Amino acid sequence: MGAKLSGDVVSRGVKRLRAGAEGAGDISALGPAAAEKLVATLGEMKGLAMKMGQAISMDPDMLTPEIRAVISRLQNQAPPMPYAKVEQVIRDQLKGAPLEVFAAFDEKPMASASLGQVHKAVTKSGKTVAVKVQYPEIAKALDSDLENLGSMVTVLSTAMRAGQARSYFGEMRESLLGELDYRAEAERAELFRKACQPLGLLVVPEIEHELTAEKVLTLQFLEGKTLKEFVNAKTAETPNEELFRVSKLLVHAVWGSFLVSGVIHADPHPGNFILLDDGRLGVLDFGAIKQLSPRFLDVAREMFLTCASGGTFDAIDVSLRCGFTFTDAEASRKIVEDVIEIALRPPRSSDFDYSKTSMNRDMQKVFITNATRMPGIRPPEESVQFYRALGGLSHNLTNIGARGDFKRVYAELNSLVPAGS
Repeated sequence: MGAKLSGDVVSRGVKRLRAGAEGAGDISALGPAAAEKLVATLGEMKGLAMKMGQAISMDPDMLTPEIRAVISRLQNQAPPMPYAKVEQVIRDQLKGAPLEVFAAFDEKPMASASLGQVHKAVTKSGKTVAVKVQYPEIAKALDSDLENLGSMVTVLSTAMRAGQARSYFGEMRESLLGELDYRAEAERAELFRKACQPLGLLVVPEIEHELTAEKVLTLQFLEGKTLKEFVNAKTAETPNEELFRVSKLLVHAVWGSFLVSGVIHADPHPGNFILLDDGRLGVLDFGAIKQLSPRFLDVAREMFLTCASGGTFDAIDVSLRCGFTFTDAEASRKIVEDVIEIALRPPRSSDFDYSKTSMNRDMQKVFITNATRMPGIRPPEESVQFYRALGGLSHNLTNIGARGDFKRVYAELNSLVPAGS
């Protein structure tokens, strides 16, 4: 991949330097040709490489909107596997060819992601469904990628004296490998649906359990435009009211289920959300659903309820109570306070503008400026998925760019927190 991209990146960087452009060494120097090569390469590699590409495509500060639109194809438009392989996987998993177990089955996939691709089909009972079929060799490839990455983590954590990095990697590794079992994903989908029941703005597709196996997942088909399509199609003329409406739906999808039940959707890339015609938001892909502990949930609820009422709290105290440990808590106080202040800007503001926010850059600056002191701050392992979800949410909301009363949005969610929590 480096060989394919280097010529275009270097050439473009030199041109920008000659023109005196700022940030010529930035990844934003990636040109259209290199972006297409990146998509093709990561799309063919699939697995962990493609997931990393999906993360890159969401960062509003890393790429220009035009290049991000190209890279965003990795969210659900990877090069598909041949239909003959799809047919073989279904035969192996469901004990029959696609047209033997389904009344109709589209050979052309409607989406191709990092671990599998999705086909539209009709069940024998007449239900329109989406059928996710896992790539045959992806389990072996993902395990190999994670083994290699684990070796890197071990070396780096030793060099940086950050032994806890191996524990965090273990949490991510377990989650990613868990996405390979679609029967387990079906169970996580049911967990997420239960968590979302009090949130009337969300739709979680029903699972067809009799047509689901380890490498085939069949679920209710949701018709609509993906969040990725919405973001890529928006213009300066798109009404702010619509941008704010979509932003509110996304906050409900990520924060709502957590505040109500402690369940978080930890893979909120734009290809996993469908804007339905009835105004609700369909949520897809349940491989990275995480149930947080009561301890972590209780402290988070307390923070948000305090924030909504205009109160204050001690940053170190709440961190310790939800499972953080510190080498020197007081020496870390300013870092923790800065992180919390940045993260809580939207919930505290009645007029927050995501089109002009510096949240993501400010957060990165805190981590970079305090790089040598960060190993002394150790979040609980379970929080890895939680912060993955919040980071993705922040990127999505920044890419949507709405302005409005986000304090009211979060206050509405706080009102759904069970009494006595």
